[in-house]
Amino acid sequence: MTERPRLLVLGLGNVLCSDDGAGVAAVHQFLDQYEVPEGVQVLDGGTLGMSLLSVVADADELVLVDAVQAGAPPGSLVVVEGDEVVPVISERLSAHQVGVLDLLSAAQFVECYPKRVIVLGVVPESIELGLARTPRVAASLPALVERVADELRGRGFELRRRQCPEEGSRARAARVLGL
Repeated sequence: MTERPRLLVLGLGNVLCSDDGAGVAAVHQFLDQYEVPEGVQVLDGGTLGMSLLSVVADADELVLVDAVQAGAPPGSLVVVEGDEVVPVISERLSAHQVGVLDLLSAAQFVECYPKRVIVLGVVPESIELGLARTPRVAASLPALVERVADELRGRGFELRRRQCPEEGSRARAARVLGL
């Protein structure tokens, strides 16, 4: 029996800068809707950059969920894989992407670069200061969440929808904060 690869889904972005926080919002929606299968880790990486090296080092495969400039209309979904990942991340949308490029470069330098890296993203409309996503990007988040789910299914992971929404990440965060 072949062991499944360890897969890391990492939501990236600055939630204080409108659509730049789309990747973080998408992973939280994913956690609200799906139970995370064994062998998969889903994290809100925010703008942590290099401090994520240890979790990336433990992953065989990496799915980055982020806002991505792609020359397409705002709200369009973007899939980038293989040799296209570094050039897309090098074309900085915001300061956190410097950290992502550094993170991937460091992973390569210390020889722990995942066997497979894919970026699942959405084209932003605005990265100005603001807590909410713009309407077009907000409307595309369910499709981005399903694209993440499809990626996991395509890698052989069985996903189960949560029966009770209160089991999701928002409820867990509220309990941690005592709300």
